[in-house]
Amino acid sequence: MKLRITIILLLLPVLLCAQTRKQKRKARARKTAITQYYSEYSLKPDSAISPYLYYQVYDWIGTRYKYSGETKKGIDCSGFVCEIYKNVYCIELSGSSANIWTKVSPVEKNDLREGDILFFKIKKGRISHVGVFLGNNKFAHASVKKGVIISDLNETYYKNSFYKGGRVAE
Repeated sequence: MKLRITIILLLLPVLLCAQTRKQKRKARARKTAITQYYSEYSLKPDSAISPYLYYQVYDWIGTRYKYSGETKKGIDCSGFVCEIYKNVYCIELSGSSANIWTKVSPVEKNDLREGDILFFKIKKGRISHVGVFLGNNKFAHASVKKGVIISDLNETYYKNSFYKGGRVAE
């Protein structure tokens, strides 16, 4: 029994170091992935007002779409915006994209700032989609077909359906 305990005590630092090395490798891999992600979308978190916004968006990328979803198992566009605002800005928003519109001050497209909420009229001429502006004409949102993604406001689909931006009072 004493021999087993001695062996375990001797091996414990080795096991802890191995785990630490593994964690370091994972951290380096994650940092590389984040850098590639920013580069792919021409995003510059170094000059961001809130770099944490970018990290939160990155964490949600690829989450599948689920109507009325609010978790990593599935989320819709308004749920995504509400989660981002809660986690990044500590602001509680709720409801549909049309409900969120009632809680913001309108902002014209040429006055958009990082973190502003974008509203789109896609279905029947009413506000039916929402996303978060990241700068450089990019925005994050939950798409029905692809889940949480980053898109460009200059894409024809979004260019044609863009309504306005909105800013939550600080």
